Amino acid sequence: MRRPILLWIILLTLAPCRGGAADLTRTGVESILAGTTAGQHANFAGRSLAGLDLSDLDFSGADLSGADLSDCDLRRTKLVGAKLVGTRLSRARMNLAWIIGADFSHADLSGADLETLIVSAGMETHPEEAARFVDAKLTGAKVTARFSLDDMTRADFSRLHATADMRNQSMGLIRADFSRAILNDAIFAGAELGHVNFEFAKLRGADFSGADLSDADFSGANLTEANLSGATTTGANFDGATLTSVKGFKLP
Repeated sequence: MRRPILLWIILLTLAPCRGGAADLTRTGVESILAGTTAGQHANFAGRSLAGLDLSDLDFSGADLSGADLSDCDLRRTKLVGAKLVGTRLSRARMNLAWIIGADFSHADLSGADLETLIVSAGMETHPEEAARFVDAKLTGAKVTARFSLDDMTRADFSRLHATADMRNQSMGLIRADFSRAILNDAIFAGAELGHVNFEFAKLRGADFSGADLSDADFSGANLTEANLSGATTTGANFDGATLTSVKGFKLP
């Protein structure tokens, strides 16, 4: 009877952990990345890497769908072209992470730190470099990054912390940038969006109720049927914006 019991213990040891703790170490992750042959991509789908220090690693093209990366250190990590559909990234630190062409659809980035992300090879984002955040959850996240051209349809930015600190900024370039992004039906309820750039963004049906939009730039944006009830709009720029059937807001 000992052999079946021993086999069962081994299987339990090798099985992916579902209780929140990582089932791999950083060394194990590095080994998988290093062992990926040319033309293939590392597969971490459904695995738990929760709480690991994964800073500076290269996950370009990797499949991280459904993986648990909550509380991970992802600073300077390369996620170029990575698949993160449904991935848990709550409270992850992603400062200076590379997200060019990455897919975060349905991912949970609540409470994550998304400052100074690398989103393009140059100063401007090209369509093929845009990331996807369709139906992603970014509630309470801290953002100072450029999301120009990204598809963020129905994303939840409730209580987002994105107000720019304009002190010691002669050019005012260090701020969240959603210009030309697709944000139809996105939720920004209660978000801090002071000085954020929404130029020419698609914001049809977006919910800005109770948000701080002080000095935000909505010039040329499409805000058809958006909800601005209770939002602070002091100094906000709506020049050329489409404001058809906007709720809770009237131009002065």
